[in-house]
Amino acid sequence: MPLGAFLPTRAFAQDPAAIRDWTQAVEEIGYDYIDVPDHVLGVDRQARPDFDGPYDISDGFHETFVTLGYLAAITTRVRLRSAVLILPQRQTALVAKQAAEVDVLSGGRFDLGVGVGWNTVEYEALNEDWKSRGARQTEQLEAMNHLWTEDVVTFKGKFHTFDGVGLNPRPVQRPIPLWFGGSADAMLRRAAKFGSGWIPLGKPDDAAVARLDALRGYLNAESRDPAKFGIECWIRTTRRDPDSWCRAAEAWRAIGATDVTLYTSSTDIISIGDQIDALQAFKARLEG
Repeated sequence: MPLGAFLPTRAFAQDPAAIRDWTQAVEEIGYDYIDVPDHVLGVDRQARPDFDGPYDISDGFHETFVTLGYLAAITTRVRLRSAVLILPQRQTALVAKQAAEVDVLSGGRFDLGVGVGWNTVEYEALNEDWKSRGARQTEQLEAMNHLWTEDVVTFKGKFHTFDGVGLNPRPVQRPIPLWFGGSADAMLRRAAKFGSGWIPLGKPDDAAVARLDALRGYLNAESRDPAKFGIECWIRTTRRDPDSWCRAAEAWRAIGATDVTLYTSSTDIISIGDQIDALQAFKARLEG
């Protein structure tokens, strides 16, 4: 299984040297890809007592595309993946441009992972409509594929109008591979139509099995081979326990996961040294 590492941005929020050291260690240890998360704004729970999201203003998130550009410059082999970018709260052409730039700077090592998000406060602050996010994302995906693969684009949809425009430079990969995060049925349908892979974000339980079965059905309906579609599982716990991480990875593998990602952002692993030790221990356990 390809092995990935989730950038622990909340642990390294004020330490660019730690990001560099962690990233280069990921590549040197032999991991296959790095996931970079996305949030633009945090919410002050005291100012918004109705807010009940998992992250707030105390959690540090580095800007996704700036961080990906930096990682592209300090690595040579490992793939880079946004996991996941909240696409409908952003301008489509700008995201297409930013993604193309990361792909160029990395030499074609970029996967654009996208989702529709859960934070209504963030949508409000970015002046984007929460209720239309699913329909808007579907159109965004189509529009971006045109921009990545065609010299000149003329496109008119419900939310976008491109009249004789184009990206320059265009990406190395045409189109850039798309991965999808989330669990909604509409997302599974979009993934089957446009995607290279799915990031379930949950646990390897009966609900995940049911969604995987549904996804395979949607892939077949799109005349696509489910065996060539990626499933990235996240191994996310609250403490350092490589043995339990490996058991979770095996459970995911048993139901169809193709990629496994170590997610240490919410654990008690704080220091850069402990982070690197955890990466080494997990890989060694998986291969042992």
